[in-house]
Amino acid sequence: MAEVAAASAALCVDVVYSSEAGQAQEWSLQLPGGACLLDALRAVGLEASPCAAGIWGRRAERSQLLQDGDRVELYRPLLVDPKVARRERFARQGARGAGLFSRQRPGGKAGY
Repeated sequence: MAEVAAASAALCVDVVYSSEAGQAQEWSLQLPGGACLLDALRAVGLEASPCAAGIWGRRAERSQLLQDGDRVELYRPLLVDPKVARRERFARQGARGAGLFSRQRPGGKAGY
């Protein structure tokens, strides 16, 4: 009996989507109990988005059931691999301008 009551209770979820860097849209929704990730996306008009989806930073299938207080997120594909970006940034800045020893004390030896 308690399971039926829990399934019929309304869920409060947030949906977050960033279509481009620096732009984020957020919706707070009330969905019926037993709603899935796809239902949340459908409620804000993003069900056809090819982006990967997740709940609280973890990828999830669109059929995943939601819980009260969940944060549904859509993830844009990466434009650059983070490891490659770090390597390129390090090459531009040089060994002394980045990393562990970038803030050494004045007059100190390199590496200390």
